[in-house]
Amino acid sequence: MLGAGVVALAIATVAPVTLAQQAQPKSTAAPKTSAAPAATPAPGQSPDDAWVKLCMKNEQSGNKQICLINHEGLEPNTGMVLIAAAVRKAEGEDKQQLLIRVPTAYALVIPAGVQIRIDEEQPIQLQYSLCFPTSCQVQMELTDELYNKMRAGKQMVVAAMNIQQKTMGFPVPLTGFSKAYDGPPVDNAKYEEQRRQLMEMFRKRQAELAAKAKQGQAAAGAAAAPGNATAQQKAPPATP
Repeated sequence: MLGAGVVALAIATVAPVTLAQQAQPKSTAAPKTSAAPAATPAPGQSPDDAWVKLCMKNEQSGNKQICLINHEGLEPNTGMVLIAAAVRKAEGEDKQQLLIRVPTAYALVIPAGVQIRIDEEQPIQLQYSLCFPTSCQVQMELTDELYNKMRAGKQMVVAAMNIQQKTMGFPVPLTGFSKAYDGPPVDNAKYEEQRRQLMEMFRKRQAELAAKAKQGQAAAGAAAAPGNATAQQKAPPATP
């Protein structure tokens, strides 16, 4: 069983005409961005192989095979998905979709949408298609032009604005995209097991960090206590 986020991306539907109109490149320069926290690859991914091909076919997909060429960047301490990007291919459909998901933890300005930019190409302005409590998603028809740029490019940056009017840049490496797209899908069961192990590692890391923080607080309290006692000892006796 694939993770809920991956399944949501896989079975998502779009309004191609409306989104294609929204996706026209702007002639203005890309905004200055602040880098989001560095991400760690999801299971089955490495810095040199940052994409994975996942396919599913069940009642949820209308018994059609749907494949995602998927990238997820995870926050290295918590495992939170910082950025997700996927190309969605459905059996019997000629058109492909580009799906992008960013977390709402950064208090995004929803009407502002996002800009995507591949290397030094012109940025493309997109609006959010739908938002969940934890993330907002962009969906657009993947044109042949954009698809070819993804195959040839080195990096795609997704820029989103927060309520402080600061633009945050979420980098998506394009290394390995073509290889994953052209290759066979991964074994879903093995992928889910890798993901389970990775999430367990994050839980242990969080527990270790919490324990260290607690020890630090205890040490600080112990260090403060002798100082207070010494001060009390040096205090002059009270006058009757």
